[in-house]
Amino acid sequence: MNNIFIWLDKLVELFVVNVLGISMLTRFGSSVHFFFYDTIKIIILLGIMIFAISYIRSYFPPERTKKILERFSGITGNIMASLLGIVTPFCSCSSVPIFIGFIEAGIPLGVTFSFLITSPIVNEAAFAVLLAAFGWKIAVLYVLTGVVIGIIGGIMIDLFHLEDQVEEYVYQINMDEKEVEVLSREERVSFAWENVKEIVGRVWIYLIIGIGIGAVIHGWAPAPVLAKYAGPDNPFAVLVGVLIGIPLYSNAIGTIPIAEALISKGVGIGTALSFMMATTALSLPAMVLLRKVIKPKLIAIFVTITGVSIVFVGYLFNMIANYLV
Repeated sequence: MNNIFIWLDKLVELFVVNVLGISMLTRFGSSVHFFFYDTIKIIILLGIMIFAISYIRSYFPPERTKKILERFSGITGNIMASLLGIVTPFCSCSSVPIFIGFIEAGIPLGVTFSFLITSPIVNEAAFAVLLAAFGWKIAVLYVLTGVVIGIIGGIMIDLFHLEDQVEEYVYQINMDEKEVEVLSREERVSFAWENVKEIVGRVWIYLIIGIGIGAVIHGWAPAPVLAKYAGPDNPFAVLVGVLIGIPLYSNAIGTIPIAEALISKGVGIGTALSFMMATTALSLPAMVLLRKVIKPKLIAIFVTITGVSIVFVGYLFNMIANYLV
């Protein structure tokens, strides 16, 4: 992927050296180049990916997603829910109404959780930034592992038969059935374009902050120290990364440039990506909101299953890192 942007790399280098008058041989020059190059590259890919996925998503509004999942049960239902989570991402603020809607429709608890796990981990914005930062191999594998985590998490929750851990009032709610709106091609294009403006407008500040921090790390962080304590050879690095990420709230868009800079300094790919997954899928605000509809025991089991799965994925990424670069 970076080969596609060789022109941009050279253009930014000319800007830094000839316009800003900063030598590329200095740490400051390297940081400034990282900031401008990553910002432009990520915004280009972000716009393209959000438009493409949003156009696809126009075929899967929440009402249609619910209707599709009503047809499946068992492992097939978990797989379908996790796959639909790719094109129908939600933020933590929408987890409660989606959960209620799925349960009210009679969708099994495990299938519901397959959707709730995959949907925040895998989204078009994160995929675009991953594509820009790490290339297509890591971006695609990130999506695949996010789907697998959702499938496994949902299946495990089904095995425990935890329906009694859902608050009783949820089963008593009758949500109005909304008619699925049929859009024309022009309306779908308009929907996709509005999504580009809305999502970029919402995440740009996180993106700039993340790239800024990444630029500082890229130019100044001591590579030997980071490689020693957070590199792939440290057997506890992934576990610590996930444990730190679980209680935090962080936007995935902002953490990816930081992860990119850390990896360039020797931090394990799996450590950086598992930290991202933990903050996205298991953020404290999301757990607080889910407490409104499920009991503490189910929350604890959900966090444990998802957390352990993310740790496993982190170690997997570190093991095959040489094949991903």
